[in-house]
Amino acid sequence: MMMVSVPLIVDVDSGVNDLLDRDGSRTPIQFHISNDYDKNPVEAQVVQAATKWKRMALKQFGMKTGEGLVTDMRAVRKDYFLDHDHSAYVDQWDWEIAITEEQRNLNYLTEVVEKLWKVLKGAETHVQEMFPQLKTDKYPDMPEKLTFIHAEDILEMYPDLPRKQRETELVKKYPAVFIYGIGHTLQDGYPHELRAADYDDWITPTVSREGKPRHGLNGDILVWNPVTKRRHELTSMGIRVNAETLQQQLEITGQQHFLEMPYHQALLNNDIPLSIGGGIGQSRTIMLLLKKAHLGEVSVSVWPKALKDMCREKNIHVLE
Repeated sequence: MMMVSVPLIVDVDSGVNDLLDRDGSRTPIQFHISNDYDKNPVEAQVVQAATKWKRMALKQFGMKTGEGLVTDMRAVRKDYFLDHDHSAYVDQWDWEIAITEEQRNLNYLTEVVEKLWKVLKGAETHVQEMFPQLKTDKYPDMPEKLTFIHAEDILEMYPDLPRKQRETELVKKYPAVFIYGIGHTLQDGYPHELRAADYDDWITPTVSREGKPRHGLNGDILVWNPVTKRRHELTSMGIRVNAETLQQQLEITGQQHFLEMPYHQALLNNDIPLSIGGGIGQSRTIMLLLKKAHLGEVSVSVWPKALKDMCREKNIHVLE
């Protein structure tokens, strides 16, 4: 994998900015660049995530199967509700790897997730070796292995709970999990969580280890945070859509007009590699490893006065 630069702003017409959810509720910051007295203007957006740009970059950098890129991504998400683990300022270690059609399956996804978890667990060990005071009986270490489970199975376990509470109960039981299939409609008629239709593949049919029919080649790593006593998402990732599943997912979400954009045209024409990729939350990971209660303790951003006052009362030092 090669470290590359990632854009902070993108052209609106490129179609590579991330809308985060498929209901259009999280819109990017957009601005007009007049450029030569509006003779050659550009409509630009601040990046919300680099998911689609990375896939285009695989072609730009000539990546072959098994090769990929890593970026130090910065983004702004103005429509987030600002709380202990959501900030308007987003920092991620983003990555993308070119794959083959034969690798578009749950087994390959699981192998990559396990490698990623080994790195995260190794980071915890490394940090505790550097700062022994971080290893304490008060807060348990992350488990050595992940528990893999499908969103449909979680619904079956906790049918009467909303999504966030289902996840909370799950990580109380299994302190580190990877949830497959986030985005596809479940048995209760709702997806576990809305996911954009044009990057992760959440529609491909799969089969669980118990032989049950399932959908989706994507998912999230969640852990139990012993400091906040809440669920804690570290990364979202997945095998990306191919030309067929892109069209299926855009049809489901009523966004077929996206198909006219350059990114989507490149996908339809097989001009960019098939891939797997994701983003690891930098501040969230550091917050967990350093046993902090708030993102603002490890990352400088903007927070409402009410939240800063609340933190101050609890001796939580938010950076400014």
